[in-house]
Amino acid sequence: MHQVTQRYPLPGTRFWQATQYHCVIDNVTLSLNKGEHVGLVGASGAGKSTLLKILLGLATPNSGSVHCQGRAVVPASTAALRWYRQLVQYIPQDPAATLAPHKTVAQSIAEPLHFLSHGTPSMSILQRALDDVALPASLLHQRVGTLSGGQAQRVAIARALALRPAFLIADEPVSGLDLPLRAQITALFDQLARHYDMGMLVVSHDISTVAALCQRVLVLHQGHIVEDRPCSALLSTPAHPHTRALLAAIPTLPDCYC
Repeated sequence: MHQVTQRYPLPGTRFWQATQYHCVIDNVTLSLNKGEHVGLVGASGAGKSTLLKILLGLATPNSGSVHCQGRAVVPASTAALRWYRQLVQYIPQDPAATLAPHKTVAQSIAEPLHFLSHGTPSMSILQRALDDVALPASLLHQRVGTLSGGQAQRVAIARALALRPAFLIADEPVSGLDLPLRAQITALFDQLARHYDMGMLVVSHDISTVAALCQRVLVLHQGHIVEDRPCSALLSTPAHPHTRALLAAIPTLPDCYC
């Protein structure tokens, strides 16, 4: 993503008549290399959702460009972006909710493989996908609606990674999970990204989640990248007031008086 800007007319004005705009993303440049784990953090309203839509080829910015391995990424039909969907997989908030409860685990994992690769994946490929997320092959014939929340979360991750993408974009990957499951899923993301040498972009409002997964962190504030630094440096010496506010918002346990 290079020098991307996205703006919208102020409320109450029509786009072709507008003279004043709200700039949601302002001249943002973001790079992600193979094997690199990058975090993008920002409070609600910072522009993360808009940036994600542009990165995923779902929206066209007013200016700037998105490229992947030298090819331009612009909104187009699913067929025209098939090459991009194979290279870049997206895991949304609450990925388990994207699974159809009436389908089996095998059908759920096979769906993107069949669509993007024009073939029916073998049972060994589906079993390998479950192995990746530490689930038994016996679940392949079980309906998604009968799985526990943690199992469904892992199946959704297995479905995304079965394509062996070069890059993974995870949006609030542990949002809404209880603490033990949160730790398990965070460790799973880290393990799989390293094992398959994937580039990974983790988008979150929670800087502690990003710190557990990423070597470099970008801070988005009011549509601007206000910091782009190694994670350790950002945590120890935050330079921008908004970064300090995000760090201060990390919950801590109160002193216990027994």
